[in-house]
Amino acid sequence: MSNATRITARELFEQLEQRLGLRWIAGQRGQDRVLESGDHLARRPALAGYLNTIHANKVQIVGSEELNYLDGLDQRQRWESLARIVNDTPLALVITKDRDAPDDLRDAANESDTPLWVSDRRGHELLTYFQYHLARALAPRVTLHGVFMEVHSIGVLLTGESGLGKSELALELISRGHRLVADDAPEFTQIAPDMLDGTCPEMLQDLLEVRGIGILNIREMYGDTAVKRNKYLRLIVHLQRQELACEVDRLYGDLGSRRVLDLDIPQITLPVAAGRNLAVLAEAAVRAHVLKSKGFDAAQTFIDRQAHQMRRLQQP
Repeated sequence: MSNATRITARELFEQLEQRLGLRWIAGQRGQDRVLESGDHLARRPALAGYLNTIHANKVQIVGSEELNYLDGLDQRQRWESLARIVNDTPLALVITKDRDAPDDLRDAANESDTPLWVSDRRGHELLTYFQYHLARALAPRVTLHGVFMEVHSIGVLLTGESGLGKSELALELISRGHRLVADDAPEFTQIAPDMLDGTCPEMLQDLLEVRGIGILNIREMYGDTAVKRNKYLRLIVHLQRQELACEVDRLYGDLGSRRVLDLDIPQITLPVAAGRNLAVLAEAAVRAHVLKSKGFDAAQTFIDRQAHQMRRLQQP
């Protein structure tokens, strides 16, 4: 299930108010102004940048040089420049280093309902924070069904139909020292071309549902080290009823991949049957994946040994 990504001026202000020392001084009626993913791709502007009246950024940072530039214009040019700035409907204007906002800039912000903020931070600090925060907030995002965990230091998503024992497997892995990120509905954000960051919805934080027991608070039961705030998704372990499983390659196992947003994530399918220790199998699958990512392939090693032995036997 894909989630639309958007952020309002009010949400952005509240999320960064304390970190950046923001004060809202004009344009308060523009608090519902919205920035959606893809808005900045329609033209050349960036999500955040220094004041630009040609290709306006979505968050316009107004530093000392930009204010000095406006001061150097005659009255008509200054009015035209301010009109052009607010007519481009930026999400917000941000003045740096606690500089006083010119009266005509305040008036333009109030008349156009353009949020005008002031921060005591320098321009390059604001630029770094806004670019990172907006890029992450507007990144492609999807919610998947399963249990997301850290197993042997990599992010592993446990999937499968209801009733197969995903939560029981997760609980066993937690008791073996691994960590829970999210149960039932982990959210994945593509924060880079080759990276998916998985997190837990606030409502489900630290919780795991186990049939027959109910909701468990993993942090309270096992301590802070049993949970993790986020992790990059590297592997999917899919549980499947053994009677539904196809014939498996005895050398390589049931390996494949699953498309998540723009990435193909490696997936291994584990048949579920009575007497199989899924926790041990899941740990082994993760260890094998880690070794393979480092260039070691046990199946290929076996094939190479067999070929070498056959060549020896064929020699006179």
